[in-house]
Amino acid sequence: MQKVIADDLDALLDILPPHIKQPLCEQPDLSELLEVVLDLGRPPEARFPSREIILSTKEVDETDIDYVVSRIGSFGDDNRAGIERTLHRISAIRNRKGRIVGLTCRVGRAVFGTIKVIEDLVESGKSVMLLGRPGVGKTTMLREVARVLADDMKKRVIIVDTSNEIAGDGDIPHPAIGHARRMQVKTPAMQHAVMIEAVENHMPEVIVIDEIGTELEAQAARTIAERGVQLVGTAHGNTLENLMLNPTLADLIGGIQSVTLGDEEARRRGTQKSILERMSPPTFDIVVEIQERDRVAIHPDVAEAVDATLRGQSMETEIRWLDERGEVNVERPLVEMKKDREKKPAGRDQHRIYLFGVNRARLEQQAREMNLSLDIVDNLRGANLFVTSKNYYRRKPQKVRDAEAANLPVYVLKSNTPPQIRQMLQNISPTVGPGKRDSFQVALAEAEAAVEKIKNGQNGEVELSPQSAYIRRLQHLIAERNEMASRSEGKDPNRRVRIYKG
Repeated sequence: MQKVIADDLDALLDILPPHIKQPLCEQPDLSELLEVVLDLGRPPEARFPSREIILSTKEVDETDIDYVVSRIGSFGDDNRAGIERTLHRISAIRNRKGRIVGLTCRVGRAVFGTIKVIEDLVESGKSVMLLGRPGVGKTTMLREVARVLADDMKKRVIIVDTSNEIAGDGDIPHPAIGHARRMQVKTPAMQHAVMIEAVENHMPEVIVIDEIGTELEAQAARTIAERGVQLVGTAHGNTLENLMLNPTLADLIGGIQSVTLGDEEARRRGTQKSILERMSPPTFDIVVEIQERDRVAIHPDVAEAVDATLRGQSMETEIRWLDERGEVNVERPLVEMKKDREKKPAGRDQHRIYLFGVNRARLEQQAREMNLSLDIVDNLRGANLFVTSKNYYRRKPQKVRDAEAANLPVYVLKSNTPPQIRQMLQNISPTVGPGKRDSFQVALAEAEAAVEKIKNGQNGEVELSPQSAYIRRLQHLIAERNEMASRSEGKDPNRRVRIYKG
């Protein structure tokens, strides 16, 4: 889609005094105007992307200020006002008595087609945070995000518009937001309350919010995300590292805490015993750093990026930009490309194991003795089995909570001893012993068939065949994912799972 710019520039020019408006209209690059600055006792000034000019030798006086103020909307508690049915923003500077002594008249533009570079991320349903320096186009992109989700994706979108920057001044929102709905905020201090009100009263699928800047707003964002609503917003900061260093907003990316590891876990990680660790799952799944108007850096997995940064590992970002033809170019991280080249093909049934608090050397030794090939991965995203010890599982550290939140099967070792590790390998390996692969697949298929029978009303409950503890755990997981209840009955070796409606 070609970019189409709608700026309603005439509406902004009409609020300026004639002796300021006329020289401004004579500028050859008027369409690129950024803002007009009017400060009492100084010449009026116009700012463009690559230059600044004085519009008149006559200094701005009180009548000039009053001329502009009388032609715009009223100022809110944030000293911002607008022009009805436009996206322009007028910000006031006041003296100690509250009188306006300066105005910044900023041009607001609706740029259709500006999110092409991140359109797939926005349409994924994941929560997206946009970061970038002032003036780089965060709000412009946010406005287009709301329109695309509401009009193209047919989603219920609500914009929490604190300063009327996204949808413009007045009671009727600007057409640039499409069919998205807009909730205005009486005062910036109430932004967090309106965020919650939007979810409770209007059943949105997506909430769009500009400038999350306080602890209350960060908490409201987490509450919204936990209710399954997609969030698209901006925050104060240019990069992901800025958020990590900001104690007020760190909760948006999971929060950071100091933890003390046990001796064995510290040795396994190769770190000191006292380390920094993420506290909880991030509110936003994806962070987009807007470097230039058509160039972004993307962290597609915020949790993984934060964890890597806290471990002192370099986390390369994905760079995207639009070329002269409007095509999206992607530069993939070198680290990721190297992983892809080194990745070995694995069988469909092979476990990709993430270890937490388990002696890796001991596990690999037992696997060699059993002639097994293990695929041990370094991040949860690439795992399909989480293995930890009983001591760690009881304490429920963040990694365990992350694994459970991702619905990963969790195998809990009673202890880190060779017999326990060997038993675990025998349970999870579909290739140990004759007929093991078939029995493993049959046990899972039996649980899935039982779920279908109950769904179809053929049975009220189904008792499965006796299985090992590990396979029973997987059968319980199949029931849980299908919103059914299950329990284990009997004693080993005849202990079995019963699935029924919850």
